[in-house]
Amino acid sequence: MAKSTFRKLMHDAQERIVRVSPFRLQVRRSGVHRLGVFAGKQIPARTRVIEYTGEKISRRETRRRFMEIVKKHNGRFNYLAELNSYWAIDGAVGGCGAELINHSCQPNLRLRTQRGRLWLISLRRIRRGEELAYDYKFPRDGIHSPCHCGSANCRGTINVL
Repeated sequence: MAKSTFRKLMHDAQERIVRVSPFRLQVRRSGVHRLGVFAGKQIPARTRVIEYTGEKISRRETRRRFMEIVKKHNGRFNYLAELNSYWAIDGAVGGCGAELINHSCQPNLRLRTQRGRLWLISLRRIRRGEELAYDYKFPRDGIHSPCHCGSANCRGTINVL
């Protein structure tokens, strides 16, 4: 990706994310994968940090988009999050920036469905400047995705073991 395109992506995501979270979240380069989201101020434990937004799509459309992502990008730019057994949210279409939160095997957030919406909730107190991350829990029998989170208990894959 060209440097100017990368900067534009980062700038656009930052403009979107500051409008939806009270924690002064920052989008910047990540040691885990391309861009990440960082706490601009301390976040208390068990707090809604940000809603995972985007286009609500059916199971069939989710499958179609996922196969397209695999074909074009080898699955690397997957912003699909499961809402329930039928619906998913595609953060790549109308997302607020939460789609840039990276995976970790030792997360500080968890993805939770509440009243038909997806929220990222803090598992513990998150320090200012700390990168936000949650466990993507890709299916065990799905396409194997290597993990680069670097945590002490990294399982080596984003997939559930």
